[in-house]
Amino acid sequence: MPGMGDPRFARSVILMCAHDSESAMGLIVNKPAPDLNFGGLLDHLGISRGDRGREIRVHYGGPVDKGRGFVLHTPDWGGEAATMRVPGGFRVTATLDVLEDLARGAGPDQALLALGYAGWGPGQLEGEILRNDWLVAEALPEIVFAASDAEKWTLALKALGVDPLTLSPSAGRA
Repeated sequence: MPGMGDPRFARSVILMCAHDSESAMGLIVNKPAPDLNFGGLLDHLGISRGDRGREIRVHYGGPVDKGRGFVLHTPDWGGEAATMRVPGGFRVTATLDVLEDLARGAGPDQALLALGYAGWGPGQLEGEILRNDWLVAEALPEIVFAASDAEKWTLALKALGVDPLTLSPSAGRA
């Protein structure tokens, strides 16, 4: 929302991966990582690409643990022990096997890589929502995996029936 004071989250679309009374964790899905691409990351990790290797987008997933990578993907792939089920039918894998499969041209049908994550402590996210810092919407694959990162924020607002020009930094109660 416009009233959010933290520029790292300006116009962010965050897929919430986990949320309970102790913490919340999400991945920003619409902010490309500056100066980093999948091929360069594979080279850095020593993973060779096959002839059919795929290119997936690398994103700034959030300000926490920015050196840690998470592959957000469709449920058609998964190492059961290392893959977290995310509400909405998504999966998150943080092990090298998914990167190796993608580098060979296999792996999940749709995927994106996020470096870092957004995290909240007990009650923190709930307080931010009550302060009108965030809009909450259903997680839709057509938004999360949209072709254009720049359009995801607008697509998420449209899914809620919200015109970006009508957003206000003020919250109210009826």
